Amino acid sequence: MKGRFAVAAMICLLATLPLRGVGEAKLVLKVLVPQEDAEVLLDGKLIEGEGLVRKVPVTVPPEDKKHYVVTGKWEPNNYTKFTRTRKVPIDSTGEVTVDLTKAYDTEKIKIRWVPTPEDVVDRMCKLAKVTKNDVVYDIGCGDGIMVFHAVEKFGAKRGVGIDIDKDLLKKCLAKAKERKLGDRVEFKYGDALEIKDVSDADVVLLYMGDDVNLRLRPVLQKTLKPGSRVVSHRFEMGDWRPTRTETFTGEDGDEYTIHLWVIGERKK
Repeated sequence: MKGRFAVAAMICLLATLPLRGVGEAKLVLKVLVPQEDAEVLLDGKLIEGEGLVRKVPVTVPPEDKKHYVVTGKWEPNNYTKFTRTRKVPIDSTGEVTVDLTKAYDTEKIKIRWVPTPEDVVDRMCKLAKVTKNDVVYDIGCGDGIMVFHAVEKFGAKRGVGIDIDKDLLKKCLAKAKERKLGDRVEFKYGDALEIKDVSDADVVLLYMGDDVNLRLRPVLQKTLKPGSRVVSHRFEMGDWRPTRTETFTGEDGDEYTIHLWVIGERKK
């Protein structure tokens, strides 16, 4: 009989304790995402749902014991992938809004490289008025076509290509060696979102996407010398209006648009 009473008492005691991961959530995450088909993950686990607002009841403590980690992933087009992460303190209660619609330095943007046709590169260099006195940067250089074109055809003093794809950079270096341009071109690894200074450039050529352009814009405006030129294939810079825009039909029959910005004198 004593054993039965002990078991019954233990069951009653367990019934009064909060169950880990079971029961009513003390925390609800209101996750805001920029597009309806975005993926939302909580501590690395996919949360089912769709729409611009996801309400996620939380009953399981985070693995690191300090924060809940909320991650959003989405593709606004077929060549750009976004990943944004926010942390929510473990002692949070009630409804907490997690806004993944706003960009922060912790976000990652992965862009699938798409080559720019040579005749379009030619028009970009002409719009930038590349000369033998210019250092030309291509951020997100891919196979290096813009760098090589600026140096070989327009006689740029030096070309610098930056890319996050190490395999493409190896190909660029091999092409530079093959073309005997080792002393006039430079290719280096770098994330466009982490670039802090382009003051060495006279011309910057881009084909990256609206979102990346917006992230680069402050660096371009702050560090480029007055008179420097920025030319972007297709994509713009938010409310920073281009100095000039050209639309034309390429050799392949497609229509292309390129934009030019000229850095003005800075206010003292």
